[in-house]
Amino acid sequence: MFYFIRMSSDAEILKTFPAAAEYLTNIHLICRDYGYAANHRLAEWLGVSTSAVTQALGRLKKIGLVSQERYEHVFLTDAGRALALKVLKRHYLLEHLLVKTLDFPWDSSDLEAKVLQNQISDALADHLDKVLGYPQTCPHGNPLPGTEVEARLLAAPRLTEATAGSSVVIVRITEEGEGLPTMLPFCQSAGIRPGVRVKVDEVGPEGVTVTVQGRPPVKVAAPMARHLCFDPTL
Repeated sequence: MFYFIRMSSDAEILKTFPAAAEYLTNIHLICRDYGYAANHRLAEWLGVSTSAVTQALGRLKKIGLVSQERYEHVFLTDAGRALALKVLKRHYLLEHLLVKTLDFPWDSSDLEAKVLQNQISDALADHLDKVLGYPQTCPHGNPLPGTEVEARLLAAPRLTEATAGSSVVIVRITEEGEGLPTMLPFCQSAGIRPGVRVKVDEVGPEGVTVTVQGRPPVKVAAPMARHLCFDPTL
């Protein structure tokens, strides 16, 4: 398959096609978690129609950022992956700035970072990285690409795999989980976030009941519980 030569800079692409950031980062995340991305899964993650996905992918293919055979899986080209990782790192750094420096609500930082991620320069992103102490994860526990903790966090078991009666430390809320409208507000109200130890009271097909120290037990519905990851060694 042949592509048009990508003449535009990353900044120009994000300015003229802002949605490219969301498409590229989500393709990367889906491929990272599931091995490949398909139009229907991408539509589910983004909350758009499959026809909208098809149209956007057509634009991305023309500028050489994705590859896809007709009706087959979608993959990032080297240029697409580089831009996706750049945007993802900006997003995570902005979340840290919002939460740790500006005391912005933890459960709302993801949405705000999406608004800002296309607007900052590489120089500002590098400065934020230094000032914030080179964080290895976002505030929700998702690893920055290429960090030492990436493989361990991506392999961490889900809360639905925990054993009743065990005590575990939450280390990550998956990016897919962050996309669930009620996920982060629920975790915020329940006191469930990376670094928090929870006692697993009950595990069942409908969800997992956990207790955070000093709080009453709370049932985490299965669609949310499978996006909470824990470290069994802590």
